[in-house]
Amino acid sequence: MSTKPVRVRFAPSPTGPLHIGGVRTALFNYLFAKKNNGTFYLRVEDTDQTRFVPGAEEYIFEALKWLGIQPDETIGVNEKFGPYKQSDRKHLYKDFAMELIAKGAAYYAFDTAESLDEKRKSCEANGQSFIYNHTTRGELENSLTFLPEEVEKRLNENHPFVIRFKMPLNEKLTITDMIRGEVTFDTTLLDDKVLFKSDGMPTYHLANIVDDHLQQTSHVIRGEEWLPSLPLHYLLYRAFDWEAPQFAHLPLILKPIGNGKLSKRDGDKMGFPVFPLEWKNEEGGTSMGYREQGYFPEAVVNFLALLGWNDGTEQEIYSLEELCKKFDLSRINKSGAKFDPKKNEWFNHQYLLQKSNGELATYLKADLQKNGISAPDETIEKIVGLVKDRANFATELYGLTDYFFVAPTSYDEKATKNWTEDTKTWLQIVASLIEGVAEFLPTIIESTVKSWISEQGIGMGKVMQPLRVALVGEMKGPDLFEIIALLGKEETVNRIKKAIEKVQ
Repeated sequence: MSTKPVRVRFAPSPTGPLHIGGVRTALFNYLFAKKNNGTFYLRVEDTDQTRFVPGAEEYIFEALKWLGIQPDETIGVNEKFGPYKQSDRKHLYKDFAMELIAKGAAYYAFDTAESLDEKRKSCEANGQSFIYNHTTRGELENSLTFLPEEVEKRLNENHPFVIRFKMPLNEKLTITDMIRGEVTFDTTLLDDKVLFKSDGMPTYHLANIVDDHLQQTSHVIRGEEWLPSLPLHYLLYRAFDWEAPQFAHLPLILKPIGNGKLSKRDGDKMGFPVFPLEWKNEEGGTSMGYREQGYFPEAVVNFLALLGWNDGTEQEIYSLEELCKKFDLSRINKSGAKFDPKKNEWFNHQYLLQKSNGELATYLKADLQKNGISAPDETIEKIVGLVKDRANFATELYGLTDYFFVAPTSYDEKATKNWTEDTKTWLQIVASLIEGVAEFLPTIIESTVKSWISEQGIGMGKVMQPLRVALVGEMKGPDLFEIIALLGKEETVNRIKKAIEKVQ
């Protein structure tokens, strides 16, 4: 067991917006660090410059800031083991690649793309798959087949080359994964991965191992898709005579329907966000973001924490502080976790209910201003308090309350089709009763109206439903007498009279 201080990292590549699966990886690393009084750092892995997307790096940092899981160390922040961007570290990697060659753990490969493609096609024609490994490396153009003089000549003449790892033969590697237990790999089946490219840049595999070592990473917590890379990474540590970190491979986040991995395209297809923030691509298209769709960051964090992890209880609502205290890698499931958009909304609803009316009122006030409507803060807060249990998102508050601020101009046909002359007479009387209420409080208004209905022997629904439609325009809204009290006497009476005139 390693005695290193806990240092974990999130190491995204700036090749596009940060997928929600990547966010969960960052979150689990963050929680593990905080649980163990450790350090959570962020390293940008941009060795593949061909896939670099402008704006992606800034997006990653903004997303983590919004979610409240910012790194303790990163670019421009506590740069104890900097630089924290791989392209700024590229001067380091070649020396390490050369060290592996000197140790006999790697070799120069001078094969051209054309010659490898020919070899691949030849194998396919014979119904075989081409793999650059122990079965083929002895007949290809590399420093294992060339005499030392030929290798030196090619290097001196600047022939393009890559450096490949020399995968050991006939070894059964058993490695402990903190989530999956012991996993075994047969090195005979593995290929000789490129570690250093002809453009002078390392591949992910070399840069990742070197940086994790130099930046003293104690645990590598990453997605299940990296499990096939585990034997190579483990063998690289061994080749360098370095202590390997402990590894933990997180289960996949699955599509809502079926067992496939949740992809970046699924959200737009199925109508829910899979990115923390909205993303505009270079073609002008826009993908939804949790922030812009009205999700609270703490709700997103809570939901993601329970995708593949639980603390063994029935508890579902956790603050970030609680998650930091309770998080344990041993409680992570091995199997994939199905993404449930409805459950995601449920979490947001729970956090919305925890917000004060004053805080939620700021969202409604902003939407009112967009629609040219002003109202006293105290009124807006009262209205929010009446409807918030019906909302999943703060962005829905305006749609749930617009009738408080703007009188209806049309009325639900289904709700008014059975109105009779009696209905209109009853509404006229109710308007007069309301006009006569001295102390305009919901309880007094209710008592006045309901007493009259009871005295007349009219069914409550025959008056109350038309009254609601007259004030709201349809059969929705909170307690009717709370609505009346907030509308005020004059507005309520005017709306009733207008409805009587309009409904034929």
